[in-house]
Amino acid sequence: MSAAEDGLRLLHVHAHPDDESSKGAASTAYYVARGTRVMVVSCTGGEEGEILNPKLDTPQNWARLPDLRREEMAAAAQILGIEHVWLGYRDSGFPDGPDWKPTTPEAFALADVGEAAGRLVRVIRDFRPQVLTTYDERGGYPHPDHIKTHTVSMAAVEAAADATRFPEHGQPWQVSKVYYQMGFHRGRYAALDEAMHAHGLESPYAQRLADWSQDADARLRPTTFVPAADFFEVRNQALLAHATQIDPDGFWFAVPLEIEKKGWPTEDFQLARSTVPVSLPEDDLFAGIAEAGESRVGPWCYSI
Repeated sequence: MSAAEDGLRLLHVHAHPDDESSKGAASTAYYVARGTRVMVVSCTGGEEGEILNPKLDTPQNWARLPDLRREEMAAAAQILGIEHVWLGYRDSGFPDGPDWKPTTPEAFALADVGEAAGRLVRVIRDFRPQVLTTYDERGGYPHPDHIKTHTVSMAAVEAAADATRFPEHGQPWQVSKVYYQMGFHRGRYAALDEAMHAHGLESPYAQRLADWSQDADARLRPTTFVPAADFFEVRNQALLAHATQIDPDGFWFAVPLEIEKKGWPTEDFQLARSTVPVSLPEDDLFAGIAEAGESRVGPWCYSI
């Protein structure tokens, strides 16, 4: 039975437009090609972002950056073949010192967790995903919107399955598996660093590996390796659609595609919770779900 016939659905919850393209985009394209419905939630509009492409760093683009971010997101969504929802909060910006605070009360970092979780509960109950991905408790990196995305995602997964919570948002739905995005771990960087040197090329990861902390090694524990190499080109196209945010001559494209495909041919995730039996490591976000059938309200049988 095909994924479309199974009704498999995957929900990615991200902080900003472009996160869906820089984190797990090849896996997204892989599942879309298999007939899975994939939806991305962008918690904010990316209004406080910078222009990271020097060719587009103009006063005109700065003046309309919020609109540009939405246009870029629409283009990336079309490339990836996904459905997309804005959760409706404003980008909080990145802290620039100990006295930093968001510039607007609409900032996601200031949002009430219960209120924000309620918005996401409505999406979960409408879309009914068996699998949801988000960030770990540190946000993947310490941006307040990424950390808040983790908190809100986990709260919404719990609330969506509880018939007493947010009854106005539809029938309860239990997400079967929750994953953390885990693309930036030491194993991947080390393998690509070695592959670049083997081809006589300078690696963009040498300093990153030298600075890697033992704490990060202990925390970043990928469990699930999706064979998405055939969709790395699609990922790159989606990245380039976020033209203000991606320097086409920069870090993201420093490793040639053929070297990347051979050096680390997967995109990686960490299983955080599951209501179905699991056997780790795994190569499919939906492993165990076909055998278990449709998601149901029930206890977690795997939780980190």
